[in-house]
Amino acid sequence: MSGGAYRARVLRKMAAAGIVGSTLLLAGCNQGPPANPPSSPQAGIDSIQHIVFIVKENRTFDNYFGKFPGAEGATSGTISTGQTIPLGHTPDATPRDICHTWNCAVTAIDGGKMDKFDQISGGNVNGDFLSYTQLTASDIPNYYTYAQQFVLADHMFSSLHGPSFPNHLYTIASQSGGAIDNPNGAWGCDATAGTTVPVLKSDGTIGSVFPCFDFPTLADGLQAANISWKYYASGQGEEGYIWSAFNAINHIRNTPLWAEHVVSDKQFATDAMNGQLPAVSWLVTDMGLSEHPPSSSCVGENWTVQQLNAVMQGADWDSTAIFLTWDDFGGFYDHVPPPLLDAFGAGPRVPLLIISPYAKKGYITHTQYEFASFLRFAEERFSLQPLTARDMMANDMQNSFDFSQTPREPLILPLRACP
Repeated sequence: MSGGAYRARVLRKMAAAGIVGSTLLLAGCNQGPPANPPSSPQAGIDSIQHIVFIVKENRTFDNYFGKFPGAEGATSGTISTGQTIPLGHTPDATPRDICHTWNCAVTAIDGGKMDKFDQISGGNVNGDFLSYTQLTASDIPNYYTYAQQFVLADHMFSSLHGPSFPNHLYTIASQSGGAIDNPNGAWGCDATAGTTVPVLKSDGTIGSVFPCFDFPTLADGLQAANISWKYYASGQGEEGYIWSAFNAINHIRNTPLWAEHVVSDKQFATDAMNGQLPAVSWLVTDMGLSEHPPSSSCVGENWTVQQLNAVMQGADWDSTAIFLTWDDFGGFYDHVPPPLLDAFGAGPRVPLLIISPYAKKGYITHTQYEFASFLRFAEERFSLQPLTARDMMANDMQNSFDFSQTPREPLILPLRACP
C-alpha cells in the first residue's frame, strides 16, 4: 500500500472514530504501514487490573543499555567529523545537562545519520564528548536485573524529537497540542501571563501559545467510563512539578479533577503497599530522583526500586503491568535512527522496561514502541476509543506479555550505596 493510500485509510478510520486533529498529527506521515502492525487484543489481557506508567528523565537506550547482551545497543558512535569513537563512561552524576531542545534533537539526529550529538550545546566540552558516553551493568545493576528477569524493549522511541514538556504530554494524550519545546517560563496552566511555548503549526511554521491546552487525554476516557486513575507527581513549588503533565490540561488543572486525581508522588508507594492502586496511574518524581542530568543515576535507580518493591509487596502485584521509561534523549547518543511517524517525531530511542507477573521472562522485544503505545495498551484493556492517529496506529505492547503463564513471583531488590 502506498504512503498516500495508507494515510487516507488512517484518516477515514479516525473520522469514523470521531478523532480530531488528524491532519496536523499526520503531517509528513508518508512512510506506509508500521513494520509491526498492531496486534489484535489477546485473550487474558483482562488479567491486568492496574496499569502503571513510570516516567524518568533524559536517557537514551545506548546510554543505559547499549552494553546489554542480546539487545540492539552500541558501544561506539559516529561524530560530526565522520570518525567513529568508543562510547566513554557516563559518571553517576554528570558535570552538566546537555541540550535536548527541538533544535538540538534535529541537529543530533541529522536526518537519520545520528552523527552530530557532539555539535549540540554541552555535548562535547574540552574534548570530553559527554553525549557519547554510557553506563554499565555495575552502574545500574538493578535496572539490568529487571531487564534480565522481565522485558527490555530496544525499539522504544520518545514520541517527539524534543524535550520534556511535549513528550510528557504524549504520555497522557498521544499528542502535545503542537508544542515542540519547553515553555519559556513556568510550565502549564499555572504559568504567568506572557509565558509561551513554541508550537509547530499545520502549515509547517512555528508559532507560540500559552502552555495550557484543552485536548482530550486518556484520563478523560477513563473518567467517562468510571475507571479509576491517578497522576502521582511533585507538587507546586517542587522542582519536579514541571513534569506534572495534567497541569497543562485546562479542563483538569482548573476543575475539581485536579484535586481528586493529581496527588503527591510520595503517596504512590503507600497506595501500592496497601493494595490501593487505581486502574491507571502515572508516576513522575522530583529532579534529584529523576535521573535528569546532572542528578545521580544511582539515587534515581534506588527511588525506582523503592516504588517497584512497594508494588510487588502489595496486594495488587498479581494484576499489575508496569511500564518504566524515560521521557527524552537528554542529549545522549543513540545509534538507531528514529522512525518518521509524523511532523513531530519520533525522537531518539529511550529505555523501556516492562515489569509484570505476566511479562515474558528475560525477553528483549524489538517491536517499535512510543509513548502512544502505553495509551494503546490501556485503551485496549479498558475498551476505550483512541485519541489521535498515534495511539490508533501504535504497536500495543501485548507481544511482551504471556497471559497464559503462571504469574511471576515478586522480585524484591535491595537498595545500594551510591557514589
